[in-house]
Amino acid sequence: MQRLASSRRLLRAALAPARANSSLSAAVAAPAPENGAASPKMPGFDYTPPPYDGPRAEEIFRKRAEFLSPSLFHFYDRPLNIVDGKMQYLFDEDGRRYLDAFGGIATVCCGHCHPDVVEAMVNQAKRIQHSTVLYLNHAIADFAEALASKMPGDLKVVFFTNSGTEANELALMIARLYTGCNDIISLRNGYHGNAAATMGATAQSNWKFNVVQTGVHHALNPDPYRGAFGSDGEKYARDVQEIIEFGTTGRVAGFISEAIQGVGGIVELAPGYLPAAYDIVRKAGGLCIADEVQAGVARTGSHFWGFEGHSVIPDIVTMAKGIGNGIPIGAVVTTPEIAQVLTRRSYFNTFGGNPVSTAGGHAVLKVLEKEKLQENAFVVGSYLKEQLKKLKEKHDIIGDVRGKGFLLGVELVTDREKKTPAKAEISHAMNDMKDMGVLVGKGGFYGNVFRITPPLCFTKEDSDFFIDVMDIALSKL
Repeated sequence: MQRLASSRRLLRAALAPARANSSLSAAVAAPAPENGAASPKMPGFDYTPPPYDGPRAEEIFRKRAEFLSPSLFHFYDRPLNIVDGKMQYLFDEDGRRYLDAFGGIATVCCGHCHPDVVEAMVNQAKRIQHSTVLYLNHAIADFAEALASKMPGDLKVVFFTNSGTEANELALMIARLYTGCNDIISLRNGYHGNAAATMGATAQSNWKFNVVQTGVHHALNPDPYRGAFGSDGEKYARDVQEIIEFGTTGRVAGFISEAIQGVGGIVELAPGYLPAAYDIVRKAGGLCIADEVQAGVARTGSHFWGFEGHSVIPDIVTMAKGIGNGIPIGAVVTTPEIAQVLTRRSYFNTFGGNPVSTAGGHAVLKVLEKEKLQENAFVVGSYLKEQLKKLKEKHDIIGDVRGKGFLLGVELVTDREKKTPAKAEISHAMNDMKDMGVLVGKGGFYGNVFRITPPLCFTKEDSDFFIDVMDIALSKL
């Protein structure tokens, strides 16, 4: 509570009218916008990447088209060749600096190539890169203990995986094994992965292939902006009850949801929804699974885990992305009692708990604490959201501003009353913002939502620069 009070005092100071200018080294100049207006000046940053003499973008693009999956896609009319990164900045093949407001899809939390994380991984790799969990190694046990210390209640047993998809697959299997039921309830517009069970739980046609996906029911999405009941969470929760009554035997395996939908367009769940839904599911014998792949690990600022903002304690928590700062690692955390179900057969993951990955993950938790990055996400993220709301007052194309901390969304619409998705317009704006030195993501079912998920070291000066660039880009639409 003391830290939160301190954060709120810092937030009030950050929201003061004066806009600070960085005193660091001069920024790399960005090209002038096509409308002739002066390009905003990027905050200074005391780092120059080493010269790059590798393949150019054209050659990489040719190889990618020939040798990699045709399913891969890219942002921007002219794809970027990113060759270097440091903290909240990325650098292209020509050494040009970009402010990273996407964080590798809400993945980079401490900052690109954070020295503490790099050092931990290098030191571990020098000793032993891989053995197997059949032998003892302190790296996996130390990281599991550190993760468990961040969890509420009796959530203290950790299973390591390689990704968020793997973590969610395992969580769904555990729920089905523990309850003896098959039916899972997830939310429309949610995203949980692209393997067999997780594709079933995912509820956007954009991410679902025509393969067998059974045993999943998709409940009404408690979306305050586009949903039928606005911000009335308990009304949406009634659909969960009806699904159980009319679509199952009356018993279910579990319920899975994100606290804030990431791929779905940074959609905050209506207040009161999760407590009501958890209560309904538990009365039907089900387990409640919190997918914290994007909302977790201090990103929302107000809490370390997204579900904590809803005053609930799940039975199973899944995570990935931020726990590794870009390292391929995921995890499932549950109670000792529930964890016992995996002893019924042999459960094994060759790379889950790899010593290099877990050493890096442990370093991430230490950096978050040492540099007070959760507090920064709360203070600077709240400031950035306020500035985005001011842009909404200026630009009619902004239909909604939402999210918490550094998990923010800006939905573009061509008509505020009809909420018509501005799909072409967001692509134009993204290209213009890139030309001015800002990289940002997009998502949502209609592809019309800016996904603003920067590294948690993002500063107030970075926020001001981001706002100035977005302002110019939207003014040109």
